[in-house]
This record gives sequence, structure tokens and C-alpha cells, in this order.
Amino acid sequence: MGENKKDFKPYVPAEKITPEFTFTSIIMGIILAVVFGAANAYLGLRVGMTVSASIPAAVISMGVIRLIMRKDSILESNMVQTVGSAGESLAAGAIFTMPAIFLWAKEGVTESPSMVTITLISLCGGILGVLFMIPLRNALIVKEHGVLPYPEGTACAEVLLAGEEGGSSAKSVFAGMGLAALFKLIVDGFKVVPGVVTANIKALKTELSAEVYPALIGVGYICGPKIASYMLAGGLLGWFVFIPAIVTFGADTVLYPGTDTIMNIYLENGAGAIWSYYIRYIGAGMVAAGGIISLIKSMPLICSTFVDAMKGMKSSGEAGAKRTEQDINMKAVLVGVFAVILLIWLIPQIPVSLIGAILIVVFGFFFGAVSSRMVGLVGSSNNPVSGMAIATLLFSTFILKLTGDTGSHGMLGAISIGSIICIVTAMAGDTSQDLKTGYILGATPKKQQIGELFGAVVAALTIGGVLILLDKAWGFGTTELAAPQATLMKMIVEGVMNGNLPWALVFIGIFTAVVVEILGIPVLPVAIGLYLPLELSTTIMIGGIIRWFVDKKSKKANNEAGSGILFCSGMIAGEGLVGILLAILAVVGVDSKIDFSGSINLGTIGGIVLLVAMIVCVKIFAKNKNASAKEKESSEK
Repeated sequence: MGENKKDFKPYVPAEKITPEFTFTSIIMGIILAVVFGAANAYLGLRVGMTVSASIPAAVISMGVIRLIMRKDSILESNMVQTVGSAGESLAAGAIFTMPAIFLWAKEGVTESPSMVTITLISLCGGILGVLFMIPLRNALIVKEHGVLPYPEGTACAEVLLAGEEGGSSAKSVFAGMGLAALFKLIVDGFKVVPGVVTANIKALKTELSAEVYPALIGVGYICGPKIASYMLAGGLLGWFVFIPAIVTFGADTVLYPGTDTIMNIYLENGAGAIWSYYIRYIGAGMVAAGGIISLIKSMPLICSTFVDAMKGMKSSGEAGAKRTEQDINMKAVLVGVFAVILLIWLIPQIPVSLIGAILIVVFGFFFGAVSSRMVGLVGSSNNPVSGMAIATLLFSTFILKLTGDTGSHGMLGAISIGSIICIVTAMAGDTSQDLKTGYILGATPKKQQIGELFGAVVAALTIGGVLILLDKAWGFGTTELAAPQATLMKMIVEGVMNGNLPWALVFIGIFTAVVVEILGIPVLPVAIGLYLPLELSTTIMIGGIIRWFVDKKSKKANNEAGSGILFCSGMIAGEGLVGILLAILAVVGVDSKIDFSGSINLGTIGGIVLLVAMIVCVKIFAKNKNASAKEKESSEK
């Protein structure tokens, strides 16, 4: 990445015209947007993390277009992944906030959100996320080429440039989807194996557990051993430090929000109840503090990005520009932004006032620029979307309260503002990575931007159905769908509006975050590990250990396009899709017909065996890639 803008030559020259924005690419992209959007929504609601769909989408498109359709069009494949990855990003933004409205509905605070409300909020956020990124492209993607690496965007370009590798790599994605679907059916469909393997440790008044799900191993493998170990550290802090301390020292104490003595809560419901009553609030304080710390550390970057964006707007979309320099016209962008803001204010299904609409413009463009710059430096996986959403919620809830917009209407307004900003931030980051891929390959930015808008619209039309379906099947805030970020956002809004949070626990989390930051460790992964049940972090760590072992063997620690990564991406998609299928079966009442738990129950041993089988599958696919890579190297010599 050492070349600068002047030296850079795209793969497809600006003067060459090749198929790009075609019927095939748009339809394939739309299908992938729906598939990966639904899968990521399910994953994010379970574990509070989502994964990038760009690389698996690129691999699938390359496999289908090049091998099945016998077409040689790299820009067409690029358009497929551009549209497809938009669905995953919009879903990520939506699930971090909007389930809070469902939770309030169960408490009788508000009515359940309609499909129309969810769709309109998602649509506004998705469109704004793309539109805000258009004037930023020249400043960040073009002028900063060689400075901002945009790791996922660059890796995606490498996958598409690999050409002949597209077909073999696609097999890894589909194999991962198939095997994960089978594992998920065994655990949650047939229910012959428990979803969690647990060992009680009575001496410490806690327990050690691991979930038997392929997506979690996939998340750990993709994130790598470092991030996975940070999450496990947070889990161990909660379950092997805080829980034993709370039960030991507060045995006979009745501590809010609990209604019985701490010891009785532990004896009757186990360590999980102590986590639910107390550790969740400590984790909430730590996540909130981690998000704010990351914003404070990024302030110089935020300010410089905003200044650069303002300068870059003047040269964006100039008349007579080359094909590879054409953006959507700035006048159209401004009209589009103005129209969306008017809709946010005027449509009754979106509970946002004029003040809220103005806040969305300010925070949206500001955090869109920040998101683009940050994913350029550290990648989408490390983009603190939830931290920016937390900052937005704190400020907007406070402003709404000051202006007299309180109660359920004020809380709905705050979470709607937070939802739109969260989606804007996620979409801006994804659009940046896709535009980087296009810049390297020689795509037409204007066509990519239109493709992003297609993906955002399709994802917005489907995410409402996915959320309503999952809520009806299992309910948000349950063991199956913890919806950690949304629960946190709900607590923040309630805390500012009503002042009813157990602030002592929240401040324990805040100062724990400060200690972790002083030690030089990234706060957010540790905070998420503390905030989530331990069984999630344990299984994610197993995936991280496999990645460490594979990297050590291959001596390629950044093998982004390796078969292990693609296989694990497929596993996440496969489990997510079967999760949606099982949710449909649960809603229509036929899930009991495939439930064999009454006649066959393999117990803990079965869970351990299945977990080992998942580990072996990941190891085999990662190993096969390494073997083929070595053969290729030896043949080249």
C-alpha cells in the first residue's frame, strides 16, 4: 500500500467499459443482502457482534459469475458484493438499538413497533449512511490512498483479483453453511444435544460453561485469538471475580435490583441469576465507558476528518470526470438528505421531533465521517458503532428531556434517533470498504453508490420481518436472544429519563473500564465479555485458539482470504439462516414435531462430542487451504 494517488492504476482502466451494474449483479446482490442481513441480525442478537459479509459475498459472486455463468467480469462480481454487504451492515445497525422498543412493549411502556416503523427507521438510516459517504469518498478513499488501508476492502479486492481461486473458495463458504446448518438443527431443532455445557464450581460459587454452537467458533476464528482472549478476560472477571465476591461478601444483603438476599438468589437460581441482577449493570457501565473512551481518543482524528471532508466536498463529482471518478451528483445528494430529514420529522410512524431530526443530521454526518476514517485504519470489526450510538443516546436523551419531551414518547424518540445514527454509522463504514474495493479494481463509484442504495432499501424492507419473527419465536432479552447492545441502550435511555439505574454497579463498571484502559488493553472487547454470559466468550475463545494454532502452523497471521475465514463465514451464515427457519417453525407451532428431546437425549457428553466435531471441521478446512497454498508456492519455484 505504499503507492500514492498519482502512481495508482486501477485493475480495469478508466477508459475501458465492462459489465458492472447488470440485472445479474443486482439480483444476486439483493439475494445475498437478504441472506447475510438475516444471518447477521440473528448473530448480533445472540452475541452482540456481527461479521463482515464482503469477503464471503465476493467469493460466492465470483464462483457463480465466473464458474457457473462462464462470465469474465470482475466489476460485475464487485457489484454483487457491494449490494450484498449493505444488507449485513444495515442489520448490524438495526439490531443494536431497535429491540429496545420490543422490550418496552413487553413492559407496557409503549406499543410493539410495527413493520412499517422498523422499515422506515431502517430505510432513513440506510439511505443517509450512503448519501453522507458520497462527499467523503474523494477525501478519504482517493486522497488518502496509501495512508488508509481499509483492510476488508483491500482483502475483498484481493479475493476478486484471485479469479481462479473464487470457485474453490466458494466451496469453503457453502461447506461451512451446510455443516453449521446440520449442527444447529441437532442442537436447537432436534434438541438431542444441550445448547450449553456447564460445570458448577461450588467452592467459588460460580460455574464454567460453553455453548455448543458453530457460529460462536466462527466468530472467534474470524476475530482471532487476541480479541477472543480479551472477551474471555471480561467473562472471567465477571464470573470468577465479581460473582464470587458479591455472593461471599453480600450473602445476607438485599441489594437492588434484587428483591431477596444475594445468597438466596444464588441458591435458588445459580450464578446466572447473580449475573442477571448485578453483573449486567457493571458490564453496562463498562461498555458505556469503553465507547466514550474510544470517542475521546479519536477526537483529533474526528476533527481532522471533518475538516478534510468539508474540503473534499468541493471536488466531489466534477463535470467531465473520468469513469472511475464519477460520483452521484452533489445536488442530488443534498436534495436526498433534505428529503429524508423531512420524512423523519413529518412521518408519524417515526417518533422523532424537529429537534431530533436536526440532531440526526449533525450526528449522522459527523459520525459517518468518523466511521469511514476508523474502518480505514482499523477495519470494520473494530469500528466502535455501539460507542457512537451510546454517545448519541446520552446527548439526545438529555436534550429531549430538557425540552420537555419525556416519558414514553421521549424514550421512543431517543431510541429512534439512536437507531438511525447507528445504522448511518454502520452503513458509512461498509460503503467505505466497498468503495475502496471498487477504487482498486477500477469500478465506477456512481454505480457502486446506486448499488449500495439498492442493498440498503432491500435490507430495510426485510429487517422488520426478521426482528418481529425472532421476537415472536424467542423474545429479545432471553437466553436465546440476549440482544446485549439493545438492552444496554434501553437502560441508558431509562437511566437518563427516570434516574432509576443502580448507579453504584454502573460506576464499578466505569472504573473497571478506566483500569483496563490504563493497562493499555482495548476496553470494548473486555467490556462485551463482561456484559455477555460466560458461555459465549468461552466458545468464541475456542475459535480464537484454533485460529492461533492455524496461523502458527502456516506462519501467515493475516491470511484474510484463507479457507478457514471463508468456512467460518459460511458457518455463521448457515447457523443464522437455520435460526431464522427454526423461528418460523416456532411461530407457526410446528417446531415440536421435530423435537426428539423426549426420546433421545445425549446430555453433556453429546454436547462435548458435537463441540469437538465442530473444532475438527474448522481445523480440516483451514489445514486444506494451507496445504494448497504450499503446493502453489512449490510449483511457482
